[in-house]
Amino acid sequence: MTDVYAHSGLPAEALDPRDAAEECPEVARERLITYVELLFFAYRDFTGEADAVLAEFGFGRAHHRVLHFVNRHPGLRIADLLDILKITKQSLARVLKQLVNRGYILQQAGADDRRERRLYLTAKGRELAEKLAQLQCARVAAALANAGEGAGAETRRFLASMISKEERSRIEELIFGTGSRP
Repeated sequence: MTDVYAHSGLPAEALDPRDAAEECPEVARERLITYVELLFFAYRDFTGEADAVLAEFGFGRAHHRVLHFVNRHPGLRIADLLDILKITKQSLARVLKQLVNRGYILQQAGADDRRERRLYLTAKGRELAEKLAQLQCARVAAALANAGEGAGAETRRFLASMISKEERSRIEELIFGTGSRP
């Protein structure tokens, strides 16, 4: 990982925030700004290949997020998707309408409550969602392999820690659990 740090202006050992509290505020801030910048560039590259594929269909990142979560949780309620994405009904309605009209998503009434709207991917939707997931999984796998042994656990801990404490357990349940929510 030293090649990534070489351009940060700080030595690799200076990028460990655990000793930031022991340093002067300017050095601690500079360390944290370096992480912020690395996150910006990592996100740019993480989304770049998927963005190019989505653009071929006239879709954007909002479409990608909807496809991803409906693929991961078939039968997801619209109310739950709104809660996951933290977007307005208006924003979701526009994106969802495009995905439904173009044959990527099906909406069905809930079995127990006919007022509920449940979302499912069509075969076409699954194909696109899987293509996007494969691109991003390959990038993450390569980065973890490059980062070395133990990087997976550290990365998971770091990313989970970036999520607000109030949301963390709900999101971990969504990703890893089998509770009543999707």
